[in-house]
Amino acid sequence: MTQEPLVNALVYLAAAVAAVPIAKRLGLGAVLGYLMAGIAIGPWGLGLISNVEDILHFSEFGVVLLLFLIGLELEPKRLWSLRRSIFGWGTAQVGLVSLALFLAGMLLGADWKTALIASLGLSLSSTAIALATLGERNLMGTGAGSAGFSILLFQDIAAIPMIAIIPMLSVAVADDAGGDPGWMKAGRVVLVIAALVVAGRFLIRPALRMIAKTDIREVFTAFALLLVIGIGLLMQSVGMSMALGTFLAGVLLADSEYRHALETDLEPFKGLLLGLFFIAVGMSIDFGVLLRQPLLVAALLAVFLVVKTGVLLILARHFNILQPQRLLFAILLSQGGEFAFVIFGAAATAKIFSPDIASALMVVVALSMVATPLMLLVHDNVIAPRLRRADQRPDDDLHGQNEPVIIAGFGRFGQIIGRLLHANRIGLTVLDHDPDQIDLLRKFGFKVFYGDATRVDLLHAAGAAKARALVVAIDGVEESIRLVEAVRKEFPDLPILARARNVSHYYDLMDRGVTVIERETFESALQLGRRTLQELGFGAYRARQAAMKFRAHNLKSLLDVYPFYKDQQQMISMAAQAREELEAMFAKDAEVVTDGSQGGWHGERKEKAARVEN
Repeated sequence: MTQEPLVNALVYLAAAVAAVPIAKRLGLGAVLGYLMAGIAIGPWGLGLISNVEDILHFSEFGVVLLLFLIGLELEPKRLWSLRRSIFGWGTAQVGLVSLALFLAGMLLGADWKTALIASLGLSLSSTAIALATLGERNLMGTGAGSAGFSILLFQDIAAIPMIAIIPMLSVAVADDAGGDPGWMKAGRVVLVIAALVVAGRFLIRPALRMIAKTDIREVFTAFALLLVIGIGLLMQSVGMSMALGTFLAGVLLADSEYRHALETDLEPFKGLLLGLFFIAVGMSIDFGVLLRQPLLVAALLAVFLVVKTGVLLILARHFNILQPQRLLFAILLSQGGEFAFVIFGAAATAKIFSPDIASALMVVVALSMVATPLMLLVHDNVIAPRLRRADQRPDDDLHGQNEPVIIAGFGRFGQIIGRLLHANRIGLTVLDHDPDQIDLLRKFGFKVFYGDATRVDLLHAAGAAKARALVVAIDGVEESIRLVEAVRKEFPDLPILARARNVSHYYDLMDRGVTVIERETFESALQLGRRTLQELGFGAYRARQAAMKFRAHNLKSLLDVYPFYKDQQQMISMAAQAREELEAMFAKDAEVVTDGSQGGWHGERKEKAARVEN
């Protein structure tokens, strides 16, 4: 069979176009569709493609692009805020899963080196499958999504030392006297990362601006691909993961004004290459091992999935994951990962694994990737409905609700709104996810229901199609944005009144067409500032006027800056200009109330005393 690149491309595209829609229609998911397409066209299927290993290496670039785009969504501050979950949860997951699998391997009769490398490799999960599924199900902002992302990122970091220890355990490979010492290799990694940080700030951003000014879209796309490929190869040259390196580059560009343009240009390449990666995994399954030793492969696969899923379920209890999402979290991370192929290949080269053991373990990893979409299918259609029925309480049946106002989130912010409307005899349907809070509020006559307000089916049941207003008072910024997007798509005519946690959240809501927005601390801070002025001697009228003038000026500045809020330099300039205008305004007011000898609030106190005497 000819192996011309265009013929291969034709085969890949035809297999994907045929298999993926069928899999989606059957409810099996796109990932399983790609895997089945790979099995069909691979050496053990129709035999249309034979150079599977080369294709697998090339298609891994899809994972690299995926990590780069995820990095673009994470500003350095947010990544720093995740450090405890990355290294805390990640260490717990890799450590406990490796320990459990190591003990299982020893019980199955493996020697300790084989059991150790196998357990370390199998503790890693598929970044491509897990993140693609989280994105597809809109779960990135949930506890399961946050924990899963943190663990996957740690696994990418942990894969590097796992690969590094293999030569040290080898009985067949002598010490490489000519190799560089460890401190020199570590120094190169540190220097490359430092150079990347400096280049991201002082070279890459100016280059992006210069290329953007040409207004030639394909050149910008070419530079985006050049950037990712170049950084990936640079990191690989010093022994680091390409995916981890490009993720770091994405984080460095997360607050760039060209972030959205980069995402838009690279998204199609990411999707195609991830699809090719899953096809390559399907082609790489060695069914010869499966046919020769079916019972061994089946036993290894069963032990692996049961042990890893069980440990993940135990860990989920201690992570910030709601009880209904724990099994889903465990299934999402239960499969073997892309780095397992690399680790097991290195172990076979170093003679720690025999060829048969390496092949068997690689088949187990590939089959576990195939099993994940099937396990999710069983979870969605069999387990999850039963869990919902078991946990469902009669009062949580929302059907039949037809109140004019729906409040999503009934914490300290939502309660004030709810009490005000309730006192004025306006009917409410309140959605919240804190069972204890719900039970308490029901005692006082509120119609509060347990549920995720971002679910469209729940909004339908709550009467969103007929409601006159939706108040978004959810604590989480990401959940708030998801809810607004879902409502805008499903109920375009429903008025939305939203709470903004900060200015960034305010602008995100404006981007989605929300016009009635209140910053949660702004009005209360303004009131306290007004009272402070009165304590300092300002009259009540003048304190109120000063507060209202500041409020009007602040809101005007907020709207003036909105068109430029993605341009950091322009925002800094406009903010400075707004401060100067405000200072000039107050200086002018101070001149009006002074009598020439005393300024500010002293003058006002003197005028007030004179009016009282008269």
